[in-house]
Amino acid sequence: MSAATALGDFAELLLTGRIEVVDLSAPLGPDTPILKLPPELARDTPKIEVHRISEYDQDGPFWAWNWLKLGEHSGTHFDAPHHWITGKDFSDGYTDTIPVRNYVAPVNVIDCSAEAAENADYLLTADAVKAWEAKHGAIGKGEWVLMRTDWDRRNGSEEAFLNADANGPHSPGPTVDCIEYILERGAIGWGTQCIGTDAGAAGGMTPPFPAHNLVHKANRYGLASLCNLDKLPAKGAILIAAPLKIVNGTGSPVRALALVPKG
Repeated sequence: MSAATALGDFAELLLTGRIEVVDLSAPLGPDTPILKLPPELARDTPKIEVHRISEYDQDGPFWAWNWLKLGEHSGTHFDAPHHWITGKDFSDGYTDTIPVRNYVAPVNVIDCSAEAAENADYLLTADAVKAWEAKHGAIGKGEWVLMRTDWDRRNGSEEAFLNADANGPHSPGPTVDCIEYILERGAIGWGTQCIGTDAGAAGGMTPPFPAHNLVHKANRYGLASLCNLDKLPAKGAILIAAPLKIVNGTGSPVRALALVPKG
């Protein structure tokens, strides 16, 4: 089968509904939960603001448009390698220099929703990933690995989504050996449904924040605050996650989409 024929068949499947397009992004607006950092580390990303320029009025009689104030890592977002100190030296580590072919890839979805419901601090280990592979098939080179926790159901409340107390945030994520293993498998990126790609307790790991530290050190990518992973199969879907082409961008909000075969 030629590439042209395959693409034509894909178009027919898409148009006839035999491939479903699943929205993996949360709404982006003033109520979007925003990561809170310790005051001694950095300023927080500001809350998202939407300001009207005109809406069929004296400032623009025939058109409506807004201007926005938001951080690169707000809402459902893409982390580029330059986001972390370990990835700072890659010339193709910015949102405007990453090869565009890397924004479309097969996706593996590891269901940890039952474990996360029982324990907000649940950590996915390399052994658990290997057990998942034994059941569903190996993680292939150039594929995304996503951790499903159904944490997106908390997205309507910043307090519930951040889930922090005096001891810090409590949210599920990967262990160091989990990230090391998926990188050994050749994964192109790691994604979660929480505010960031690391667990709430990741600051105490060695190295700290392994999803950021190790993924970006390998010139790979992160996705955070994903939604609707319960609508994806363990394997077989295609993920499209393209950040805005921000010059020297360290990340960007995205409209992440999955192409899922029906039936």
